[in-house]
Amino acid sequence: MLAVARLVLTLRHIRLVARFVKKTGYLPNPAAPRRYHEMMLWRKIIDRNPLFVTFSDKLAAKAYIRAAYPELRMPATLWSGHDPNDIPSDLLATGAVVKANHGCAMNVFVSDGRPDRTEIVRKARRWLGKRHGKRDGEWAYWPINPTLFVEERLTLSGGTIATDIKVHVCSGVICHIWVEDKQAGRSHLFDGDGMPLPGRDPDYPREDQALTIGQPIVDHVRQAAAIARRVAGDLDHIRVDFLVTDDQLYIGEMVVYTAAGYATWTNPVITDRLETYWRLERSAYLKGRHRGIGRLYAEALRAWFAVREAGLAA
Repeated sequence: MLAVARLVLTLRHIRLVARFVKKTGYLPNPAAPRRYHEMMLWRKIIDRNPLFVTFSDKLAAKAYIRAAYPELRMPATLWSGHDPNDIPSDLLATGAVVKANHGCAMNVFVSDGRPDRTEIVRKARRWLGKRHGKRDGEWAYWPINPTLFVEERLTLSGGTIATDIKVHVCSGVICHIWVEDKQAGRSHLFDGDGMPLPGRDPDYPREDQALTIGQPIVDHVRQAAAIARRVAGDLDHIRVDFLVTDDQLYIGEMVVYTAAGYATWTNPVITDRLETYWRLERSAYLKGRHRGIGRLYAEALRAWFAVREAGLAA
């Protein structure tokens, strides 16, 4: 059953599989994944958890977190709409961030009236005409209604502590924590207890780009880990992002497809931990009920996971 499923899924998603091979250098098994990147591919092809759409929609994710955890700090939404010409001029006169809700790298940081309104409107119109995630099969972006919004611009601790903390959580277990200082161009990896891990990330791959570690960042990392566990709940895998100010953490985004599913780290332990703790048996798809061929496939995959788990335990 799984062999047939592998053939069918590969042929049905041949362009996505070809892109996977180009990015990773190996032919995946999208029907019975073992490796981290295969698991991401399986999520794209198979697992249609509706929460993935909620988390991929930046505005819906904020509403979800605010409703479930009203005590958590997050940047304030100052305006939202569908026409960039409707953005209030006073919001663009000082400090703010103009974003789109339906993709990545769709933001403009505004300070002291720069960039000017014409450039912001031009970029925003381009965002609204784009459907993010088509090339990499990130289906959870596709149903989102493209919407613009203006968000409070925080004074981040770049150059002193860090600007971003990104926590990878699998079924309540912290796999690793990625801390970036985008202002200084530095980063570091930590475990869930705030202990530094060796290895580098794709954004800052050189050893001389390691972030200087002090007690403030360790405290922030531990706090982020505790919050991320709560927000992630029993999801099989999610990345919870935070913004860092001098004395506060602000929850930012929930990321379903880290680096479009192709993230790499120089420390193999990072990938090993993700592959150990990301249990697809706990995915929405395998916890759900199916009919026909879907039921046969789900049963075969559950059995395959059970045999594999027994072999690992032995």
